[in-house]
Amino acid sequence: MKKHPAQLETLVLDQLPEEAVPSYEAALLAVSATVSLFRDEATDTWRIEAVRDTKADQGCLVAALALAAGLSGHEAPMTRSLTESEGWLARTIEAFPEADIGKRFLIRPTHVPARPTYGRIALTLDAGLAFGSGEHASTQGCLMALEGLARRPRNVLDVGSGSGILAMGAAKLWHIKALATDIEPWSVRVAEENAAMNGLKPRMRAILADGYRHRAITRGAPYDLIFANILARPLCAMAGNLGAHLAPGGRAILAGLLGTQARMVLVAHRRAGLVLERRIDLKPWCTLVLRKQDIL
Repeated sequence: MKKHPAQLETLVLDQLPEEAVPSYEAALLAVSATVSLFRDEATDTWRIEAVRDTKADQGCLVAALALAAGLSGHEAPMTRSLTESEGWLARTIEAFPEADIGKRFLIRPTHVPARPTYGRIALTLDAGLAFGSGEHASTQGCLMALEGLARRPRNVLDVGSGSGILAMGAAKLWHIKALATDIEPWSVRVAEENAAMNGLKPRMRAILADGYRHRAITRGAPYDLIFANILARPLCAMAGNLGAHLAPGGRAILAGLLGTQARMVLVAHRRAGLVLERRIDLKPWCTLVLRKQDIL
């Protein structure tokens, strides 16, 4: 088990409207060890809690929150309080049990002993790495979409891979190579560690890349399957690049968007030659499976 800082703090953003949640969640994931979301049904608002090292860069936190405010159009006040590291780790482990996802996958944290999987594909992850642990509905929707694909892809690209869980899922399910990319060096390092822990080092590669701008991505194109579990606005902005890197008849699995944002994302990707094949709603989040139309 990895060591955690002796002094932690909990950051709380309260009474967020639903449309502001993706931007603030992404902001806190970029600067925190773990992020949790809670919905207040009475007021139909959300609370986001994040745990981070008190010695972490405060400038990065301020910049991330400012970016979230600009993207969402909502400025959220933040409260912070000290958190005991031992108690936080215990709660994290308790809140991250082994879990079945869909019909094919099983997420196994490192603190849970291995057991027979009975036909499920086990993906082992560290309980201390909440981002991409399979708990989030967006990740679950992507894995459910992956197991529902009827055709085995030959090559896979995972844009904004985080922990690498989706690239690992594809590599294990289909016994193929997968390329995972992220703009955060920490995420790339974590994805590489997870690939090694799951025996996927020869089949999965993680690289630092901004969108589709990397020589390795260009060399591997076109892709039969592209994952993009990010946010609605970046998905729309990169729709043209996704279409250009996807093979005719290939699939794209998109997530990180709210159900209310699905139409906006679909419109952008229809312009890039993709059509909707399947939609998975795990409210309030939505996963889209799109297919690039064959060239006539």
